[in-house]
Amino acid sequence: MDVASLKLGLVGNCAVSALIDDQARVVWACAPRFDGDPMFHALIDSPEGVGPDGTFQVVLQDFSHSEQSYDHGTAVLRTRLYDTHGNAIEVTDFMPRFFLHDRPFRPMMLVRRIRPLEGRPQIRVVLRPVVDWGKSRPVRTRGSNHIRFVGPRFVVRLTSNAPLTYILDETSFSLDQPMSFIFGPDETLDRGVEDAARMLEEQTINYWRDWTRRLAIPLEWQDAVIRAAITLKMCLYEETGAIVAAMTTSVPEAPGTQRNWDYRYCWLRDAFFVVRALNSLSETGTMEDYLRWLRNVVAQSRDGHVQPLYGIGLEHRLTEQTVDHLRGYRGNGPVRAGNQAYEHFQHDVYGNIVLGSAQSFFDHRLHQRAGLNEFALLERIGEQAYAIHDKPDAGMWELRTRSRVHTSSVLMNWAACDRLAKIATVLGEPRRAHLWRERAEIIRNKILQNAWSDDRKAFVESFGGKDLDASVLLMAEVGFIDPKDPRFVSTVDALEASLCDGPHMRRYEAPDDFGRPETAFNICAFWRIDALARIGRTDEAREIFEALLASRNHLGLLSEDTHPVTGELWGNFPQTYSMVGIINGAMRLSKPWDSQI
Repeated sequence: MDVASLKLGLVGNCAVSALIDDQARVVWACAPRFDGDPMFHALIDSPEGVGPDGTFQVVLQDFSHSEQSYDHGTAVLRTRLYDTHGNAIEVTDFMPRFFLHDRPFRPMMLVRRIRPLEGRPQIRVVLRPVVDWGKSRPVRTRGSNHIRFVGPRFVVRLTSNAPLTYILDETSFSLDQPMSFIFGPDETLDRGVEDAARMLEEQTINYWRDWTRRLAIPLEWQDAVIRAAITLKMCLYEETGAIVAAMTTSVPEAPGTQRNWDYRYCWLRDAFFVVRALNSLSETGTMEDYLRWLRNVVAQSRDGHVQPLYGIGLEHRLTEQTVDHLRGYRGNGPVRAGNQAYEHFQHDVYGNIVLGSAQSFFDHRLHQRAGLNEFALLERIGEQAYAIHDKPDAGMWELRTRSRVHTSSVLMNWAACDRLAKIATVLGEPRRAHLWRERAEIIRNKILQNAWSDDRKAFVESFGGKDLDASVLLMAEVGFIDPKDPRFVSTVDALEASLCDGPHMRRYEAPDDFGRPETAFNICAFWRIDALARIGRTDEAREIFEALLASRNHLGLLSEDTHPVTGELWGNFPQTYSMVGIINGAMRLSKPWDSQI
């Protein structure tokens, strides 16, 4: 039995998604949306390896090795399995996505296509979806060409031209012709299975290649950027516009730490970074979708308070509980559903809202540019940002037992006021622009006075504190300080000496609720790259960037954390923060197109 790992590929269609390992096993998929009940949950219910329960497997007899890759510029995944006798098969996985009748077609559907490549391979299909977080299996019923899986909340159907008896009994059989498996809504197909699967594949490939073709990518590291962009797009729940932080729950940040969290929700902080990264590639559609969701968040905020995260359907309560009957990723429990951070006060959220909305006031490509009505809503957010800018909070790292005036939170409150001043200017509101500039300057002076430590020769993590924190690197990125300012340069030097392990970087040096972090937090390393490039240490930044790209999995994806010694990926997967870093690093460091053409 193989050990579970994050050697996984993501397929999705902006409504549902699945994670598939390098042996073509579906080990994670939730329904009817990203944060739903996992139909396939093997990733987080295995003491050591990946068993058959909660998976959709295509098992090749006498398996030897595999190869796995995406079709270039798409979210279509191909896994080639080889046995010890020279036989081979190819498994193609995707979730249909294209436009039909001028609307996005994104059904709750996984399509698997299997074809023999060499010889007469013997395969076995193991399809064991689960319900209620793996407590039980759905009831199976059989039709002439389909199997229905009847659960308490919905029914899914497998339609296939493979022998259904072999699937139901998990019997080995010889694969002598292509076979397709359409796993999705309990609906009858309007054509043959193979024809339907072929059409869905062709249309999905065409959609993604058209989408990719419109990206304004950098000259260098194009494949890495394209893969990151497609991955971020799949993290958009298009129906509402929410963007999830990751597709999984409870993949621990490090083994045996209990740093296991549910990331299947929309953090305003993470979503801002996703929108900003895709905007840099001229992909504004995700921003427009997200702003629909964000306006609802702002409109529903009570007494000015905004939560740091919400459910993808605008759910306010995300009550955290442990799923005690599941064993966890490699036996590293607990498994959590929900996230208690929705109760937190994290004051950087207000800056993230304004920053995430700012481009909509300036970008003339948008069908509906933001105007005075949207500005009035944002000013409500700005008022709250200013009112609480120097009050203690849980900080962007969501510390559960410690409240301080975190420098990163105050920084984002400054950003809210600064951007509101710029928006007011472009809207022709000089009095409002003057007010917000004044407020931004007040906050700026407080940061410069209270966040600088003469002892550490650096900006520190909290007002009057002494500990270092990588989040202060955002000072340059959001335009708070000139990156050549000696104080910022000194801060970068101090952070590198204290938090870096080669190309990797930890979040902070002080112990948190669970002790000292063991693994490096990937986005921090990308913040370091951005800071080094702005300072002028571009050659070093490029070396670090190449090393981080080498730490991705075999498909170019990253989780939240990397172990600096083993190089192994840990944390929820794929992590939007980390994929954002790939795009930002390439855009910052790439040679210009006109240097080559």
